[in-house]
Amino acid sequence: MSNPIVLETRKLTRTFGERVPVHALKGVDLQVAAGEILAIIGPSGSGKSTLLNLIGALDTPTSGEVIIDGTPLAQVRNIDRFRGKTIGFVFQSHNLLPTLTAAENVEVPMYEQPMRGRARRARAVELLTLVGLGNRADHLPSQMSGGERQRVAIARALANEPAIVLADEPTGNLDTVNTAEIMALFSRLNQERGLTLVLVTHNTEVAAAAQRVITIRDGMIERDVTMQSEIERELLLFKSSVLGQAILRGESLPTELAAAAPALQALLEQV
Repeated sequence: MSNPIVLETRKLTRTFGERVPVHALKGVDLQVAAGEILAIIGPSGSGKSTLLNLIGALDTPTSGEVIIDGTPLAQVRNIDRFRGKTIGFVFQSHNLLPTLTAAENVEVPMYEQPMRGRARRARAVELLTLVGLGNRADHLPSQMSGGERQRVAIARALANEPAIVLADEPTGNLDTVNTAEIMALFSRLNQERGLTLVLVTHNTEVAAAAQRVITIRDGMIERDVTMQSEIERELLLFKSSVLGQAILRGESLPTELAAAAPALQALLEQV
């Protein structure tokens, strides 16, 4: 039996401006199943962040609809409360409150829930332990590394057991080692807790760690690829490399590669 659909968009559009309208999204149809890790990639200005903002109820569409966990957002009366209970957020900048400890930051989303202080604290420590920071619960953000702060942000995103977590460039401010650790954490949470994750990224290595990758260009979904194997992930990385892009553009290549270029180009165009 297939997993239920947690996120759906139907003919989603977003237009900015009136005199000279900018069509940021043009009728996007998308479905995300429970337990799926989806990466959204595309060039700057393609509509990635606009789509994430609409999914996260941080913006409203010009037309079309967003349905989260079976509920159309347009029918929600208290969108802030619904967002807090149903959607977790992880941003490029962790957005932790600097005067609060790690545990206190994780507790913040729980204040809208009917929980006693002791229960909030226990839940916060449990989540920090889950992300490997159980011993840092009483540390301030300034006393933690960038990777640790992002782990706190992930724990905070999980505070209310959301149906879906949205991540906007979650590794954008991290080095290669911390990026790998954060993606490994997401993968573990997905495997152990069924985390449903939609992330926007410019980093193809981050995208390749997802189970499914969609490419957005000019406000429309250009490609939707489900990663069935490690080979497909490697092909995605190769496609974004200097050599892969040269092959796709049909540029002249060294003699030893020229004969294989047409076949490689055809292969990369399918990824």
